[in-house]
Amino acid sequence: MSTPALRQSSDDGRTNGHSAGLSLNGFFSPRSIAVVGASETSYWGRNIFRNLKAQGFEGRVVPVNPKRRTIFGIPCLASLRDLKEPVDLVYIATPTDFVGSVLDDASSVGIRNAVIIAAGFGESGAHDRQRELQDKAAAHGITILGPNCPGFVNIAEGVSAYGQEIPAGMKSGNVSIVLQSGALATVIMRLARTHGIGVSKLICMGNEAIVDTADVIEHLIADGETRVIAIFAEQFRNGRRFLDLARQALVAGKAIVVLKAGRTPEGQKAALAHTGAVAGDEAVVDAALRQVGVARVRSLEELLITAGLFASGVHIKGARMGAVTASGGACDIIADRASDEGLELPGFSPETRKALADYLPSFATVQNPLDTAAVDTLRETGTPAVPMDVVAEIVSRDPNIDFVLYLGFNVVPQTRPDDAAAEKEAARMAYVRDMLDKSPVAIVPVSLSCMEVGPFARELYDANRIFMLGGIEFGMTALGHCVRWQKARSAALAAGKAETPAPAITLHSSRKGPWSEYAGRKLLEASGVPLVPAELVNDAQEAVIAAEKLGYPVVLKICAAEIAHKSDIGGVALDLQTAEAVREAYERVAAAGRRVAGANVEGVLVSPMRPRGVELFAGVTIDPSFGPTLAVGLGGIWIETLKDVSLRVLPVTQDDIQTMLRSLRASPLLNGARGGPKVDIAKAAAAIHRITQASLSLGDQVQAFEINPLWCLEDKVEALDVLIVTEG
Repeated sequence: MSTPALRQSSDDGRTNGHSAGLSLNGFFSPRSIAVVGASETSYWGRNIFRNLKAQGFEGRVVPVNPKRRTIFGIPCLASLRDLKEPVDLVYIATPTDFVGSVLDDASSVGIRNAVIIAAGFGESGAHDRQRELQDKAAAHGITILGPNCPGFVNIAEGVSAYGQEIPAGMKSGNVSIVLQSGALATVIMRLARTHGIGVSKLICMGNEAIVDTADVIEHLIADGETRVIAIFAEQFRNGRRFLDLARQALVAGKAIVVLKAGRTPEGQKAALAHTGAVAGDEAVVDAALRQVGVARVRSLEELLITAGLFASGVHIKGARMGAVTASGGACDIIADRASDEGLELPGFSPETRKALADYLPSFATVQNPLDTAAVDTLRETGTPAVPMDVVAEIVSRDPNIDFVLYLGFNVVPQTRPDDAAAEKEAARMAYVRDMLDKSPVAIVPVSLSCMEVGPFARELYDANRIFMLGGIEFGMTALGHCVRWQKARSAALAAGKAETPAPAITLHSSRKGPWSEYAGRKLLEASGVPLVPAELVNDAQEAVIAAEKLGYPVVLKICAAEIAHKSDIGGVALDLQTAEAVREAYERVAAAGRRVAGANVEGVLVSPMRPRGVELFAGVTIDPSFGPTLAVGLGGIWIETLKDVSLRVLPVTQDDIQTMLRSLRASPLLNGARGGPKVDIAKAAAAIHRITQASLSLGDQVQAFEINPLWCLEDKVEALDVLIVTEG
């Protein structure tokens, strides 16, 4: 076990950053466990022993309690210091005030892993106490899960260091669950059991004093027992590291499903520039997770059912879905939900239509979604299959279909019938398993509603490795997540690497607070951003000379770092056609600047007036978790009125930016809708990419970096205005 390096703590006493060299190899697979504070009467101490017994733990268990001789018949030690040899893990179930001394005892006998249940640290405002705990753990080289943490369950290996109830009948599988709320752990396990979802590990994080969520994700990516990582997150404490790990998981073929709490307007923060007003925290979270193929869900049920679909190993080739059901109403629901999830319902091929028409009752309507029109009551198959199974096979062979949504299991008995009927149902499930294995595309069984599957049906499904999606609502959502994940993974594999695109070289600027437009132009120019020509002048005659040099018509703008919104104070004059108009406008614009208290006016910028084109917006702000974030959309006043923006965490590629532009609701305008001006999207993306490089060159000093508008006309692209704010 590597010694965890001391982490830098945040103001709330929680960890901030990754501890270099931290390894969790062996932490979740101990073969010997000591329980300090063990008791036959306390909730935590009692459950630890019950859970270890129920999980079939075969290793050594050492109760520690100075007031007991034995616990559940096991000899009890007075202190960890009485151990003859170290154990792999200590579960500390003592009151808060005793935790530090127990860590001292653990260190003295060579124990290097600990779970701490006690609360009263950072979560209650006792940040100094949590920092002291971190310092002590680092000094002793002890890896801590918690504090304020009920522990973990490793069902795959029959190990638990968990102080709450573990529901009986948990199924071992390849979904690992990470929770930033220990109180949800038991209900999550019950949900998994209800829907037949096999769990490898469930890990509660607590206050993350040493081990944080990213550490656990990194461990699970390398864990051979884990195929899917399901996460309940209250916050991303190191968003950029999470994104790096999510990219690794995507390329490795391990899906990450996240339920992120806190989706409220109060959680959104306004920034100084337009980007912050439009892109609150939750919009950034959505964009960041989508960017790396993470499925973001909205409920515990969706979290588990989506994870279960990924864990089933189903491979969905594309978004074209064929749906087979025995209910016309279900067809209606499926059609609506397919639209919600971006799934297609293509028409069947002529060959499929003929095969279905020959097999279904004459009154059936052959269309997608397909109502089988009571075919099960009118036909015999001559095999263990029911007629609906045959229909699903026919649809699965259609060349227009990427996968089949199959609602054909709703008549499977929930409780064991008589022996003859049970044998018949078992034969059918074996036939279906063979059908699923041989199908040219995935056939995905779905139940009509999200209800608990009875014991007999579950026995059949488990015996034949059949995963039943829990209801049309959650099932369709899970399928949408799966299709999007497959697309994201294909793109990641095509890119040939999991690494984030390299950022620009960091510059060190001495500027603090808002920059003047002139200073901002200098930075953009150095970064290769195409700019509208401009000259800074300080009297009316200089303005006229500049206008004649640049060519009429021209624009005049006041230039002062303290004046961000020039139009609001009369600091802009447009479409000036003559020298006299320039002289008059100069005096008016300059006077407007002088009236602004505290403004350090550098002069007036003169630029040529550009003809009508398409105005874009490109802005970068700093998200507190994910860092520099790019927003693109229509520019000018439209950025605030339409709020039609696309977001990505930086750095990004030019291809990424083209995708962002094409994803806008207003993207038809970029293609010259209704005879309007067109945009060379590749050139616009190249300019925006240079803008992002310019913003990244300022490192963590950037607060806002905004180009509005970025003028585009055919193959011409120019930044017309720039707003930069750096940390003051």
